[in-house]
Amino acid sequence: MQFVFDNHVLDPDRRELHRGDSAIAVEPQVFDLLLYLVENRERVVSKDDLIASVWRGRIVSESTLASRINAARRAIGDDGEAQRLIRTLARRGVRFVGEVSTRADGDCAITGPLEGHQLEAAVRTERPAIAVLPFINAGGEPEQDYFADGIAEDIITELSRQRWFLVIARNSSFAYKGRSAPLKEIGAELGVSYVVEGSVRRSGEHVRITAQLNEVATGQQLWAERYDRRLSDVFAIQDEIAESIVAAIEPQVHAAESFRAQRSRRTASTPGTWSCGRCRTTGASHRRTIAGHASCSSRRSPSTRIMPRRWPCSR
Repeated sequence: MQFVFDNHVLDPDRRELHRGDSAIAVEPQVFDLLLYLVENRERVVSKDDLIASVWRGRIVSESTLASRINAARRAIGDDGEAQRLIRTLARRGVRFVGEVSTRADGDCAITGPLEGHQLEAAVRTERPAIAVLPFINAGGEPEQDYFADGIAEDIITELSRQRWFLVIARNSSFAYKGRSAPLKEIGAELGVSYVVEGSVRRSGEHVRITAQLNEVATGQQLWAERYDRRLSDVFAIQDEIAESIVAAIEPQVHAAESFRAQRSRRTASTPGTWSCGRCRTTGASHRRTIAGHASCSSRRSPSTRIMPRRWPCSR
């Protein structure tokens, strides 16, 4: 679902803001703040609401909050004096007051698991699509769920900063929390080529976080790593681990995409490839099996028995 207002388009799933045909660079926190205001435009949003949603309950100073609101205004061509779109109400909070319409764009919006017939239209992009599944709380302690979820959410946020990725929204990927599904099924439902998953285990004041990057098409594990940390500052650890994981994932996806592109080009341009019109196999499959050619050819009518210029199996 995309939000359209004042010649702007706000796309939550691609985490992009456009003014006309131009993309507007927006910091992740500013984007989250703007999105929250637009989604809750029917009411006044308090400071506590913003802190709980955008900063997930972290302590935030008044100056930081004010700077993010001003940055959101600048991103959409508003300012603190005019307040055409984002209005401050004294001692109450802020509210998005612009006129907003919504539209569904199958090429960009992925709001939940898709059926097979919807998938092809849902993701048509040259950017590699990636989903971050909720990390498993391997220790089983309910109070650690927030930490495991926080790691996955921070990875989603960090990956979204990489413009060449299409990152599936949290609400879509977190539909798999607490349930297991085959990798290819997840890839088909979410329309992604890569899946990030992991686990969190705590022992006393120490925590072990594992993460891995999987390629859906091949089922291969492209990368995996383990991080052992002491729980001194939970949020600092989440930030550090998320940044480390994203830094490791990006070159792996780059390499996989480059290999895939090269392989596709080689397949399309391989010289001397011969296709049997009867059995639909390639010449490479008939190598050293002339009898196979003869058998297949004998079943064809005389008018269709055409010798290729060069038989790949003539050696």
